[in-house]
Amino acid sequence: MGSVKSYETKTRGKLYEVWYTKPDGTRGHDRGFRRKTEALNYLNTVEVSKLRGSYVDPTDARVSIGELGRAWLEMHRFKLTQSSFHSVESCWRVHVEPKWGNYAVGRVTKRDVQAWLNELGKSLSHTSVARARDLLAGIFDEAVEENRVVKNPARGLAVKKKSIPDEVFLTHRQAEALATQARYGDLVRLLAYTGLRWGEATAVRVRNVDLDRRRLNIREGVTEVNGQHILGSVKSHERRSVAYPDFLDSAVAAACRNKHPDDRLWSSPAGGFLRPGHSRQGWFAQAVRRTMAADVGFRRITPHDLRHTAASLAISAGANVKVIQRMLGHKSAKVTLDTYAALFPDDLDNVTSALSRQRAEQL
Repeated sequence: MGSVKSYETKTRGKLYEVWYTKPDGTRGHDRGFRRKTEALNYLNTVEVSKLRGSYVDPTDARVSIGELGRAWLEMHRFKLTQSSFHSVESCWRVHVEPKWGNYAVGRVTKRDVQAWLNELGKSLSHTSVARARDLLAGIFDEAVEENRVVKNPARGLAVKKKSIPDEVFLTHRQAEALATQARYGDLVRLLAYTGLRWGEATAVRVRNVDLDRRRLNIREGVTEVNGQHILGSVKSHERRSVAYPDFLDSAVAAACRNKHPDDRLWSSPAGGFLRPGHSRQGWFAQAVRRTMAADVGFRRITPHDLRHTAASLAISAGANVKVIQRMLGHKSAKVTLDTYAALFPDDLDNVTSALSRQRAEQL
């Protein structure tokens, strides 16, 4: 059991100090209490926290989030892909460190973090706010594990809802019109009917193609970081085999013809990774403009909209949510439903009709 003692100061008069034994056997000492009751209450809190295993050394709780954050980034540098680390490091430098870098880890409350997230939400997207929250929460996870704080104040907090994107879903006719106008028309068709990300499609090698089964084995992805292409493996839930329809047989076979197994199906004229080009003057943007001029009910799109198109066409053809999830490489069916729920048909009438038919058959 600890003890409370009084001492005299020249400016504040009589104060009280608390002595106790820490869980590691060393002596703990806190002072500056104005009343003995306050000191005793503090001592009781320390003793209860020791019994519960939740004692936090005040010295450990005074370390700055800046110090912990820099250590966290260094520890996770090689656990993340280069592109992912770039995004996380940028988030730390731009949003997290300027706000929390000088805070002691033990000073931050849940209310403080929620207020910060609400403020960020006024100017940043859902994705950016969620990344900032998750980064701060990851740093606090380490602090909890190191017994610097008892609870993580950044966990379980809401961020502003993700706005429903104004996705463009092309029809079969529109997708073909765009492909006809594009320099790499077969790649446009592949994107529109498989849902591959641009970085996945342009990373596919000849050896990743199964022409007999019409499968593309997705194992790599390329991302652009500060103007440089970075090739890496896809996340575990994104490793998948994607089927392509039979009308793409000749296109895929032509992309593989006379190539080494390690060659890419599509590459730039210089031999590097293929880019969609400049957002206004690149080959994809020019194809979009020509298609819009052809008056097929077309509006401006990006290469990523072809991924949405693939999901839309598959759903309209009767594919269920699990098939779409696997095709797109989503982590869970919930992600697929959150993105494309409005495209799935309302089955309520189908259910009631089926119940009516069963009842009629059995009565």
